[in-house]
Order: sequence, then structure tokens, then C-alpha cells
Amino acid sequence: MPHTAVLLAAVSAEQGPGNTLRIVLLASIVGAVLLAWFLLRGYRDNDDND
Repeated sequence: MPHTAVLLAAVSAEQGPGNTLRIVLLASIVGAVLLAWFLLRGYRDNDDND
């Protein structure tokens, strides 16, 4: 039975997908900001593109 207690303690110590979800969320936000910047910079109104 001590092996079962050690196994249950190890399983309960895991935090779940929290860190992975934070990384994915942060990467998607940064990606969305970069995509918006890249798309919107083409719509700048300057006089060089006559």
C-alpha cells in the first residue's frame, strides 16, 4: 500500500494544463498583435505611394 500513497501524492501534486494554457494564450495574443500590426501598417496614409 505505500506505493499507492506515493502514486496518489504524485498525481495530486500535478497542476494540470495550467502552464501550457498560459503559454498558448500568451503566444496567441502576441501573434494576434503582430498580425494586426502587419496588416494595419499597409493601410497607413502617407504620400509616398502615389
